[in-house]
Amino acid sequence: MSVLPPDLPRLRTLVTYLRGELSRMEQALAAEGRKAATVRKQAQPAPEPEPEPPAWLVERGIGVGRLPVRAHAGDCWDTRSRCAPASADQIRALLAQGIPACPHCRPDTALGVLE
Repeated sequence: MSVLPPDLPRLRTLVTYLRGELSRMEQALAAEGRKAATVRKQAQPAPEPEPEPPAWLVERGIGVGRLPVRAHAGDCWDTRSRCAPASADQIRALLAQGIPACPHCRPDTALGVLE
């Protein structure tokens, strides 16, 4: 014995009702998913701020020993991947040794080192 109605009009009515219920359930599920995503997003720790770029950079050459080849200010646009952070005293010492200063950012001028 079936619990479904035996005639076509009542079966269609039941299908229409169940489709409506399914739609309401999917909407409720989507709303709860959005709420959960908002809660997860708010619970995440704030991203750490990016570290300050170094004030001075020393560009090193290629090969064994990788000797310094040029001095840069930290915000120079002409730096390469072979740059490493340096202190102001290190840059002054390199400039005193004859290592050239970058012609774009002029760390020698910024540090008051005259050639």
